[in-house]
Amino acid sequence: MTTTIALSSGVSALMLVLLLVLPSVSSPTVPFGVRVPARRVDDPTVVRQTRIYRWRVFALGIVSAAVGVVIYGLTGKPFLLPLSVLMVVGVWYGCYFLANRKIRVAKAAGGWYEGLHQGIAVDTELRTDPPRFPWLWLAPALIVTVATTVIGVIAYPSMPEMLVVHHGANGVPNRLAAKSVNAAFSLVFVQIGVTALLVGIAAAIFFSSRSDIDPGRPVSSARWHRRYMSLGAKALLGLVAMIDLGMLGSSLLMWTGTVISWAPLVVVLPILVAVVVAVVVLARNNLAGDEAEEVTGMAHRDDDMYWRGGLFYVNPEDHALVVPRRFGLGWTLNFGNPRVAMLLVAVVGLAGLLITLRFGG
Repeated sequence: MTTTIALSSGVSALMLVLLLVLPSVSSPTVPFGVRVPARRVDDPTVVRQTRIYRWRVFALGIVSAAVGVVIYGLTGKPFLLPLSVLMVVGVWYGCYFLANRKIRVAKAAGGWYEGLHQGIAVDTELRTDPPRFPWLWLAPALIVTVATTVIGVIAYPSMPEMLVVHHGANGVPNRLAAKSVNAAFSLVFVQIGVTALLVGIAAAIFFSSRSDIDPGRPVSSARWHRRYMSLGAKALLGLVAMIDLGMLGSSLLMWTGTVISWAPLVVVLPILVAVVVAVVVLARNNLAGDEAEEVTGMAHRDDDMYWRGGLFYVNPEDHALVVPRRFGLGWTLNFGNPRVAMLLVAVVGLAGLLITLRFGG
């Protein structure tokens, strides 16, 4: 029970910290998903809502995590602990939505865009001199997957006749399967599927995403975008490698018949490390100051109409499949693009296939 509570509390605490720092690493011209001109980034409404958001998330997030732990302590059912994480996420969205609404109201009432020259900027060199995708960063994931396969082939004759193919949140085995190639190498199939999926997503982001360049500082903004794309791709490929490493550790436990209370950490810990490193690296890049450049005097186009709540981008006229997120780090899909539906179907299909291979016996 102690291990389960510690794991859930650690995940909730990490999520809470990430949610608290999101306003600082988001672009200052889109506070809480609302497009504002550069001269309004320090408006009293924005500053006040940022402060209120942090206090709400901190207080309610702690309460939500504590409720989850108490429920688990009273019922002893480990599957209830993830509810605390979901509650933290729910609290975050509520706090975010309130801040988003307040800033939108202040923006409309104050006429923040009145009299400003709006425009867009495009980095034409993305076609003539595109940045190179960091394929070399895929090597660690491939090496781990190949190593897992080789170790599994060598160890297969000596594996237990009954394999532990799944552990509960408390580390207790809750599913066994007779030794077979399908059961023994189920996590290898997961490695291959996850690697293919995330590398495909990284490539789609790198080659198909639309840059969001500030028309007020187009040159330095374009350079920042190129750097961010490279760092983002490397971070995602690093995450792939750590997921595969977790699958290797879990496979070794299965193949040797080892039962330990902290089995879930074998998978969760490498992923958490990769997420933290990615957030730190991308956040530092976000906070890096712009290079010296004469301001053009143009303001970014007010495009709030295409963003639902500042989180979901829906623009059928935009051919981009992926666009930069407005709040936090990374990218989001253009749900107005018909190709997104096909992509989601493919993802769901792959997930279903992996679940079938993993738990189909």
